[in-house]
Amino acid sequence: MTTTKVNKRIFLSSPHMSDEGYEMEYVKEAFDTNWIAPLGENVNGFERELAEKVGSRAAVALSSGTAAIHLALRAAGVGEGDIVFCPTLTFSATANPIIYQNATPVFIDSNYETWNMCPKALEEALKKYPEVKAVIVVHLYGLSADMDRIVELCKKHNVVLIEDAAESLGTYYKGKHTGTFGDYGIFSFNGNKIITTSGGGMLVSDNEEKMAKAKFWATQSRDQARHYQHSELGFNYRMSNVVAGIGRGQLKVLEQRVDKKNYIYEFYKRELGELEGVKFMPSNDWDAPNYWLSSMTLNGIVRPSDIFDALEAENIESRPVWKPMHMQPFFEKYDFIGAGVSEKLFENGVCLPSDTKMSDADLTKIVEIIKGLWCK
Repeated sequence: MTTTKVNKRIFLSSPHMSDEGYEMEYVKEAFDTNWIAPLGENVNGFERELAEKVGSRAAVALSSGTAAIHLALRAAGVGEGDIVFCPTLTFSATANPIIYQNATPVFIDSNYETWNMCPKALEEALKKYPEVKAVIVVHLYGLSADMDRIVELCKKHNVVLIEDAAESLGTYYKGKHTGTFGDYGIFSFNGNKIITTSGGGMLVSDNEEKMAKAKFWATQSRDQARHYQHSELGFNYRMSNVVAGIGRGQLKVLEQRVDKKNYIYEFYKRELGELEGVKFMPSNDWDAPNYWLSSMTLNGIVRPSDIFDALEAENIESRPVWKPMHMQPFFEKYDFIGAGVSEKLFENGVCLPSDTKMSDADLTKIVEIIKGLWCK
C-alpha cells in the first residue's frame, strides 16, 4: 500500500494569533465574568483602543466591514435613488450596501499609479453626476489612494467621503492612518485581514453625533424606554464581546503584522521583480502600505493562470486581482467611468501568498516555483 504525501497548505492570508496569547486573556476575561453576551467591556475597549490607534474621535464595533459601510451610507443620508460613486476594482462588499439603501452605484476606474480610484475619472464622474450623494474610496491591498486629490474634489463638490479601509489597517498616507481622511472610515477584521476577530468590522468618524446614531441603528434602534420600542428601522450589527476580545489582543500585534507583510513584499520584489513582464504593485513617496496582499501584474509569455496552476499543484493558494464591479453580472447594468485600467489589472494581476506565518523556506519555495515558469 502506498501513501501520497500532501504538502502543508500555504494560504493567501490566514488568521494569525499572537504568540503572547493576548487574545485569550481578553476572551478568558469575558468568560470569567460571564460577559459572553453581545456587549461588554471588550466591545467598549476595542472601540476605544482602535479609535486611539488610528486617531479618530469615535468608533463603533460591528459584525462586519460591510455593516460598517451600510451604516456609513445611512449616516450620510443616502437613500432611494441617490447616486454613490464606488471604485470598480474592489470586492463586492464595498458596493453591496449601496444596493441595500436602494441607491444607484456608479463605478469609477483605477489608475496605474495607485491601483485605486483615479482622481481624473472621479472628476469626470462629478461633472456627469453633480447630484452624487457620496463617494466610497478603497485602499486596495493596503495601498492608499491619492487622498489629497480625492478629498479636495469631494470638498469642492460638497460630497460625503467614505473610506473603505478594510484592507489597509496599518497603512499611512503622508503620516496619517488611512480610514481617517473621509467623513467615515471602515475597517474589517475578517479572517484573512491583517488582524482578525474571525469576523467583524469597525466604523470610525470624528462626528460623534453621527456615530452615536450609527450605534443606535446597529442595536436594533431600540428607543430609551422600559418596554421594547422602535421608532426607526434597526439592524443586528453589533460585535460580540467575545469577538471584540480577540480584536483587542490582535491590535497589540498590528505593527508586527505590518512589518511581516512588508518583509514578504520586499522578498517577492527582490526575487521576482526582474523577471520579464513582471511589474509589482505601485509604491508612492506619500504611501506607507501595509502590503496586505503582495500583488503583481504580468505582461509576457507567462500568464496569471500559469502561476495559479503551478502554485495550486503544490498546495499553495494564490488568486487573481479583484474582478471589476462593472464586469460583474449583478452590477454590469450600472454606469462606469474610466478608460479600462481596472480591466487590465484584473486580466494581468496576481495576488501572491502573503500569510504572515510563512517562513523563509515557504517564500523560497514559492519564488522557485514561479521562476521555473520562465525556464520552460
